Amino acid sequence: MDQAAIAEAVKQICDEKGIPFESVIETINAALAAAYRKDFGEKNQNIEAKFNLETGTIEVFDVKTVVEDLPAEELAALEAQAAEEKPAKHAKEKPAEAPATEAPEGEEKRRFNPKTELQLSDAVKVKKGVAVGEEIRTQLELPGDFGRMAAQTAKQVITQKLRETERETLFAEYKQKEGEIIVGTVQRREGRAVLVDLGRITAVIPPDEQIEDESYVPGNHLKFYIVAVNSTTKGPEILLSRSHPAIVKKLFSLEIPEIANGTVEIKGVAREAGSRSKIAVWTGEENIDPIGSCIGQRGARIQTIISELKGEKVDIVKWNEDPKEFISNALSPARINRVELNEDNRVAKAFVDENQLSLAIGKGGQNVRLA
Repeated sequence: MDQAAIAEAVKQICDEKGIPFESVIETINAALAAAYRKDFGEKNQNIEAKFNLETGTIEVFDVKTVVEDLPAEELAALEAQAAEEKPAKHAKEKPAEAPATEAPEGEEKRRFNPKTELQLSDAVKVKKGVAVGEEIRTQLELPGDFGRMAAQTAKQVITQKLRETERETLFAEYKQKEGEIIVGTVQRREGRAVLVDLGRITAVIPPDEQIEDESYVPGNHLKFYIVAVNSTTKGPEILLSRSHPAIVKKLFSLEIPEIANGTVEIKGVAREAGSRSKIAVWTGEENIDPIGSCIGQRGARIQTIISELKGEKVDIVKWNEDPKEFISNALSPARINRVELNEDNRVAKAFVDENQLSLAIGKGGQNVRLA
């Protein structure tokens, strides 16, 4: 490939993956500067590299900011300190700094860093008329084999940048979906966890978020609740659930227009996943039946939700701000004669006819627990 074709390929990849082209070039420049600094640079050089993708040319500069001259005694101290240090071509230690100059009280003491700064008296030798605060960019010679190294570095940087950006993009995309319902395809079991294919990424259902008697057959399409999206070194970790109470609430919002548009409100959800759920609904509109809206004509709406929950029973009860009324409704399908409240201890006693007792308690006490 010629240089123009390479540049076009990089731009195309950036467009497809949603990576800013400028950020790739910046990363390449930083990597080239690090490579030059490691193998060819000197201790007090502040290396910057500039890679032109269109032409394939590389320029390397030593960049310094012009500062006021140091007093002679401080400069001598700095030179003596540098002379004592053993030169090391690959040394990673910080460059020597001159002792701080004495400053009037309340002002910050100035230090001189020979790696990033150049004294005015030295700067005028390089560029006439230069002033304090200006930047001096001295172009450095490129060794013959640096071009090949640069090409390899650029390739590695682009590959790494693609991986990093894809991870960041996926994380941002799914982080926004926390607490939402998503459709996925069951892949396989891995230990006690279940892996789910979401298209561009694989998510996991931990054991405590699975429904005990539900079978997760590879290839099955199911709706899942996104519990959490975490960032890891290997990319986003997406935790799904089939047992979370919120999945029932979300399914009602998806399937029932009156809930989706806010006409009917869900006031509470109680769930024993895979077995039974109770959901309390309410509306401020006099001409709308909140329970009827959820059930739908001939039970069509509620059957869709039950089917999605693989046969889990769903009781819909009417919410009431009066605790006695609400408790009576919540204990349905049993008929309640009366409810007595002990406000101080937050205890309620519900009275039923004898033939309603087992219905009110429910199998294994489930109806009372959910109420």
